[in-house]
Amino acid sequence: MVQTWERKHVLVIGGGFGGLAVIRGLKQANVDITLLDKANHHLFQPLLYQVATTGLAAPDIAQPLRSILSRQGNVTVLMEKAESIDLAAKKVKTNKRELGFDTLVIAAGATTSYFGNDHWEAFAPGLKSLSDARKIRHRVLEAFEEAESSDCDPVATQRLMTMVVAGGGPTGVEIAGALAELTKRVMKGDFTRINSEHARIVLIEGEDQVLPSYPKHLGESAQAQLEALGVEVLLGLRVKDIRKDTVELDDGTIIEAATICWTAGMGANPLTQTLDVPKDRGGRIEVEPDCSVPGHPEVFAIGDIIRLQDANGVPVPGVAQGAIQAGAHVASIIRHEQAGHRERPPFKYSNRGEMATIGRSKAVALIKGYSITGFFAWVLWLTIHLAFLVGLRNRIVVTLNWFFSYVFYNPGARIIWELDAEEKNGQSKP
Repeated sequence: MVQTWERKHVLVIGGGFGGLAVIRGLKQANVDITLLDKANHHLFQPLLYQVATTGLAAPDIAQPLRSILSRQGNVTVLMEKAESIDLAAKKVKTNKRELGFDTLVIAAGATTSYFGNDHWEAFAPGLKSLSDARKIRHRVLEAFEEAESSDCDPVATQRLMTMVVAGGGPTGVEIAGALAELTKRVMKGDFTRINSEHARIVLIEGEDQVLPSYPKHLGESAQAQLEALGVEVLLGLRVKDIRKDTVELDDGTIIEAATICWTAGMGANPLTQTLDVPKDRGGRIEVEPDCSVPGHPEVFAIGDIIRLQDANGVPVPGVAQGAIQAGAHVASIIRHEQAGHRERPPFKYSNRGEMATIGRSKAVALIKGYSITGFFAWVLWLTIHLAFLVGLRNRIVVTLNWFFSYVFYNPGARIIWELDAEEKNGQSKP
């Protein structure tokens, strides 16, 4: 049976940046809102790499959705996974029920794409969830413990102390820099039989610069800062195959590594495959200028599952600021239509800057055409990320952790606990 509401019902799929922006924008609206998310928390993905590299603990970057929305009385939160959408019948099927809607907002987020090589996931986890971060951290720490506790030959020891990051975009650059600091500085002196400074971190990028979407001089600055940390940067090379503890490149190079991270591809949420609407080759929905789904003005899609050039011809990137701005735009449309206004303005994206941190006191940033590198870019990165982090407790804890790590070079989230069978086999928990 399809559940219905007396007041106009807005169904939001996804409690990320975009979904929360829509819900908050409808706080005073005369609507009932249902939020569907397979997790019970909002995840601050830009800091996920710090969980993977022991800089932060999982609760530091996650906040329960019910806590975030507890003071908004027109919201019901359901921890359920949306499995399919029937646009004609205006209903969404979850793993537990069917829900009807008057207005639907799809903000389900993206997934890791292996470009048709999904079997690589077992050997090279992506970085989209807390489970992914936990797997990467587990593999890094366990590899060094194994190297310390066993009488390995030099080749085996080097394999255990080698980490490969496939993909030189912002996430790849950030995790490679963090791994270098962890192994060459933070863990220095922690072991007696191995020297963590001998760790090898390899960053692979298929284009001719890291951060290929950034201006060339910022990509070059990022590479120089990475190499100063001891990261080996390989450009113009693509991954041909990934096997257990092995990465093969298209030039025939073989790298043996106990830890492999995949940050080279992003794909639309599989939920979009249930929709008979225009999509690009990556599965992203090609939305109308107002972010609505073609042929269905009551359905909107936002975030990194859409393909859109805004009213100024600017491609809307799949980043947090794009999702937040699109979410606020959709909420505005819903409010205005509720008041009787039928005109829908097109979405206009405002690029408020791009930045990537590379390590302690190292970063690159492009803010309104101005390039910033090094310490000042790093301080700016810290400030902006703290401002966007959800929850006062999280802001305080992260600030204290960063201060402690900066002064003492000693992040504390270096605990290993046993992974369950699904995680060991490379599968993310639902």
